[in-house]
Amino acid sequence: MALFFDAQWFDARLAERGLNRRILAAAAGMSEADLALAYKDQRELSADEVGVFAEVLGVTPAEVARSAGVSTPTPGAGLEARLAALEQRVAVLEAELARLRGDGRG
Repeated sequence: MALFFDAQWFDARLAERGLNRRILAAAAGMSEADLALAYKDQRELSADEVGVFAEVLGVTPAEVARSAGVSTPTPGAGLEARLAALEQRVAVLEAELARLRGDGRG
């Protein structure tokens, strides 16, 4: 599972299909600015956007979610899956905070 948005993975899938970011954004009903924010890890993808990205890229929604970051939902993910994703994200953030503090906790 990617901790952050894996721009190289997305760009490679687009290139394999002869597509670009503009087309990906348009297919998902996003502005190019919104897609740029997602690529910079400043905006999360919605479950609907994950589903569209999967169709456009010819991969599974789970692959898109994994490459988009720890808390990105997959279409149809239930409460249990969302809770697990949030718990994972909290664990990652706690570990990073401990590392930055240098206190070895985490």
